[in-house]
Amino acid sequence: MSFRVSWHNLLEQLDELSEGATFHTPLSNGRFQITGVQEHRVIIEFVDTGESRPLQKDQFETLYRRVSDSNDGFDLDRLPPDADPYPAVLSLHPRFEVNDDQGVIIETEEPTTSLLLDESAFPEPDLDERTEPDIDVYADALLLVDALERHEVTALEDVETGALIDLYTLLSDVQRNANDLRKEIANTLLDRLHHDRPVSGSYGSVQRTARTNRSLKDDEAVLDTLESAGIDRSRVLSVDRGKVDDALEVTDVAERDVYEIEETEYVRKAEVDEDRKETRLQGLKDQLAASDADDADHLRDEVEELESRIEELTEFKSGQAYHTRSRSDQ
Repeated sequence: MSFRVSWHNLLEQLDELSEGATFHTPLSNGRFQITGVQEHRVIIEFVDTGESRPLQKDQFETLYRRVSDSNDGFDLDRLPPDADPYPAVLSLHPRFEVNDDQGVIIETEEPTTSLLLDESAFPEPDLDERTEPDIDVYADALLLVDALERHEVTALEDVETGALIDLYTLLSDVQRNANDLRKEIANTLLDRLHHDRPVSGSYGSVQRTARTNRSLKDDEAVLDTLESAGIDRSRVLSVDRGKVDDALEVTDVAERDVYEIEETEYVRKAEVDEDRKETRLQGLKDQLAASDADDADHLRDEVEELESRIEELTEFKSGQAYHTRSRSDQ
């Protein structure tokens, strides 16, 4: 089948799409919709960013030729940057299919599937319905927000010692639990980022990258290799800190005789009163759940005002309404 025939077949398929039909790109997993179908190009618009982009007929033809000339499919890694909407649209053609597992687009006589999303799998979020995530960082963050609202942290020298200790403890807990959750999310994202290209969300973008870690081989193997290359052993030998510590334990040599010692002082979290945190947290949860309280309307007005300020500062919509305690309730 010639490209001209395949192109018009594809345009017919696009014309028959229902309004709001959404595709996803195989590389960056971005969602987009078809907003215009013309003889020489297809206009798309990305759902998350609102960016509009034309997809040119000649680029479709180039992709068509490469797929047709390949025996095992065209490797999506070879696509130019930002070109992954092309295979997504081409997959609507009954003879072309994207294999996400193998990272290729293939031409086949068998029945195919497209990258057209089932929109029922992506329901619009109910902004009035909030659920409490059962994760440690959420509970600690809620307590931290409450503590920040009750103390004037812009003037720390005026804050009582007990309040500073509470703030330090909560900040430490939030940092630790947030970092644990961040690592879990990163591990999950690794399975979804197949290429060294940025993938965007509402608040930022990430990309898959690689880091090389080096560790020396066996000492003798390294020394023999360097010696055979004309490097004297004494040039690469150095003091091993672990072996020095072992030697100090069996000799009368003082630590200061072999170490430059500089003492610094710092604050360390000694313990956490989990019972106290749980009691305060439950009180906050009860307050958040009491939407029929007398001051509920006042709280909602404050939240709406706060969300407006956040939107002005960040140019992002918050997407959720967080009911927090107002200073008037202190």
